[in-house]
Amino acid sequence: MYEIVVILKALTEVAGVAMIGQGVLYVLAGAKRDQNPVYGIFKTITSPVMKVTRWITPRIVLDRHLGLVAFFLLIVLWVGLTVMKIMIFLENAPPAF
Repeated sequence: MYEIVVILKALTEVAGVAMIGQGVLYVLAGAKRDQNPVYGIFKTITSPVMKVTRWITPRIVLDRHLGLVAFFLLIVLWVGLTVMKIMIFLENAPPAF
């Protein structure tokens, strides 16, 4: 179980860093961001997160705000996985003297 939590936490971190990179390139590259190959890589990495976020959020959430909602959900997921990782570790730790 510990290994699964660690793997999920790592995937969450990769997606979060890719979202930060995509956001930075969104600001720096401007209108030509779709021609940037690095932006395309970030968009490919974050597309599953964006699809899940669009699926769970109501339609009232605008598409331009979807990235912020997805990043917030990744942060919540990361915190939850960190708590689970600590709990599993403490359950399996040897008793203190």
